[in-house]
Amino acid sequence: MAVSSTISLAQDEREALRSLIADQLKRGNLDLPLLPVVANQVLMLSSDPNADATKLSTLIQQDQALAGKILHIANSPAYLPRSPIVSLQQAIAWLGLNMLAGLAFSISVQRGVFTIKGYEKEVRTLWHQALATGLYGKEIARRIRHNVENAFLCGLLHTIGKPLLLHLIITSGQTPEVRPSWTLMESLIQEWHISAGAKLAEAWKLPEPVQEAIRLYSDQTFHQAISPTKGAMITCLADHLASWLLNPSSHDEERLRALPVVQALNFYPEDMTALLDQRETIQHRVEAFLV
Repeated sequence: MAVSSTISLAQDEREALRSLIADQLKRGNLDLPLLPVVANQVLMLSSDPNADATKLSTLIQQDQALAGKILHIANSPAYLPRSPIVSLQQAIAWLGLNMLAGLAFSISVQRGVFTIKGYEKEVRTLWHQALATGLYGKEIARRIRHNVENAFLCGLLHTIGKPLLLHLIITSGQTPEVRPSWTLMESLIQEWHISAGAKLAEAWKLPEPVQEAIRLYSDQTFHQAISPTKGAMITCLADHLASWLLNPSSHDEERLRALPVVQALNFYPEDMTALLDQRETIQHRVEAFLV
């Protein structure tokens, strides 16, 4: 009887939270966070044809913590500098303007949206997945000669609705004294994150190819995307590769090679072999961000 009552209470809690999310999405009154200031400025700078290294360096220097983090990453084994990098100008010379802009954007988003008390371990895993997807997206884009910076943004932000929903659920006031279990939270987040992410992307005025990738990156919908950047298709495969990186038992290599999106990208077996061989490199780059 006690077990039955516990199950019933869990089901009631899930339905209450599910109704809350559905209602807020329908009415469009989600408590949407602002795009972090630095991330917004980097995004605008990256679309400015007159942007240069000096502008980016000046922008990053306004945030000492961000500048320190970027210098730490630039000096990490993941990027193997020939000699210690001690300034942003050196970091730009070594990593390139677009790489540094991507680093600044991703760190700023992590601090602004992927910071939720009480679920630090779970949110860290969400961030790990998002970052790995962005990094794999760049490698896929290189192989098909598409815009690597766009692919990185698509991957980094494709599940941005997940931390948004997590924030919504824990601030809903439904059970302020007892936080829902992660099992319950995860099922709700998985069900609704695309809708929530699409609304956040629209509010942030992200580039349309990125918004499309957020809406359509799944196995069931990537073929509906029309953007010539192929962001949704690239992100679909990158997400699978990131899941394999995080949890190798979730995907075996043969299953990855047989994914419909691999055929849609016109990948040859050697293309997938090259991506699978990137695993250690991607892992090191993700770890550099997480320290």
